[in-house]
Amino acid sequence: MSGTHLTRRTLLTAATAVALGTTTARAAAAGHPEVPTLWKEFVRSPLTHPQIPCVGRAGYRGGASRFPRPRTVTDVTDHGAVPDGVTDCAPAINRAIAAAGRAGGGTVTIPPGTYRVDDVLRIGDSNVVLRGAGSGRTTLYATKNLTELIGVYGSRYGGDKSSWSWAGGLIWMAPRARWDSLTAAVRARSWPFEGWTGNRRDEWETLTPVAPARQGSWTVTVTDPSALHPGRLVLLRLHDDEDHTLLQHMAGGGPGPAAYAWDDKTKLTSYVPYEWPVRVHRVHGTRVTLERPLPLDLRPEWDPRLTTHVPELTGSGVEGLTLEAVETPQSPHLLDKGYNGVVLQCAYDCWVDDVTVRHVDNGFGLVAASACTLRRTRVAGRGAHHPYFCREGSHDNLIEDFTIEQRTVPAPAGTQLHGINVEGLSSYNVWSRGDMRMGTFDSHRGLPFANVRTDITVDNNGRHGGDAVAGPLFGARFTHWNIRVTNGRAGLMKIDGLAPYSATVGLNEVREFGQTDVPDFAGDLHSRLELYGTTDTVRPRNLYEAQRALLR
Repeated sequence: MSGTHLTRRTLLTAATAVALGTTTARAAAAGHPEVPTLWKEFVRSPLTHPQIPCVGRAGYRGGASRFPRPRTVTDVTDHGAVPDGVTDCAPAINRAIAAAGRAGGGTVTIPPGTYRVDDVLRIGDSNVVLRGAGSGRTTLYATKNLTELIGVYGSRYGGDKSSWSWAGGLIWMAPRARWDSLTAAVRARSWPFEGWTGNRRDEWETLTPVAPARQGSWTVTVTDPSALHPGRLVLLRLHDDEDHTLLQHMAGGGPGPAAYAWDDKTKLTSYVPYEWPVRVHRVHGTRVTLERPLPLDLRPEWDPRLTTHVPELTGSGVEGLTLEAVETPQSPHLLDKGYNGVVLQCAYDCWVDDVTVRHVDNGFGLVAASACTLRRTRVAGRGAHHPYFCREGSHDNLIEDFTIEQRTVPAPAGTQLHGINVEGLSSYNVWSRGDMRMGTFDSHRGLPFANVRTDITVDNNGRHGGDAVAGPLFGARFTHWNIRVTNGRAGLMKIDGLAPYSATVGLNEVREFGQTDVPDFAGDLHSRLELYGTTDTVRPRNLYEAQRALLR
């Protein structure tokens, strides 16, 4: 595994090439390069830098530039789909998807045209790819919402909030076990936990305890390796202790997090234990090498262990189509009916490519999804609550070449606009090369940590969300790198006064207006600001791409 054998010479050579822009024409054309001190520091300690997370292996198969092209096993028209915009084609498309699943995987093609769909399209089997002819050629016209199709999906905290405001998609990629338990719970009016282990977390089998280790380590020592083998997906679970030292560690540690009131943050504490899925790369005696470096320290008081989990969805994708919902007014805040786009849930090594969603309540969702890539995606139409959401412990995902278009109609009273959301202990996710014509960098409480937003242009007119009981907006090692704010609003962009042990590098001058952010932790945040007032000449221009070069 290339990422496990980093040498100082390899790091410095790759870093110099990327940082000075010698490998790209646009770097040479952008003017005099400015290499931040933080980048030079990161090169010396890429796996353990105190402010910048190591995200160079985020995304499908460690950030693979190409997705697989599995053989075509069926076409939706062979199952009765008709591109006339009138016939309900959802049953035919779902039959085609199911046939591909029974065949052990493969591609389901959707020819050009407009296909009406009156139900959820469900990808519940691994290695199944739903492929249209291109986002400008194949359109799925969705006429119903998730409330109509499945039922009222209430909040875990009661009240009239609709959880379709942050869960579920009209194209829903989730393993069958998760789909079956969730829909059964909705019909029973109970709350189904959306993560890898469900409400009955203690029923999952412990594969082996894990010895203490440091953040950034690729190899761990286990007590019993007998159930482990290369390629197996396991769940690393960390419990918290009574003093909440795990949550403090996620926030960077020190006096501020130690003095923070954690006990009353009931929504935040419901996300613990921290669950991080990862594949085993190699087993040598009791030494186990993972495909990604450890996201946190492993300490005895957190009872680190590898466990089983709900069977994952892996190797599946959605490509080359537009999902357009029937145009209805956006619902009041947290009362979304569920005209949602594409959601990946309990998915690992899956992807979405060249997909547009239009007139949706919520665009693209990652719910307990990890190591997935969303590429060339676009949210358009009448305006969305969450154009993108990333929650319930979603880790190591890559969202790149994404666009949030300006809404086509004014926002109705009582609605809310977020942007690119991250919450619920989600970590090591990357948003790269974005064009956000509305929205914001929505750190939505729930102590997300070690996430990166880089090379993005944003008209910063959205607001962050999150209940007070969800805890802090930011954990440690958030990085904003080369961010161009077109309306000059500082909120959630300039984070040196907000996020502990974090970095803001290459941001144009901004000022406070609208929502004014308040730090959660008192005292010195140990957060860094560099090259403020500078964009595009920052080298490296894109932090994720530069880190990938280091880890090759």
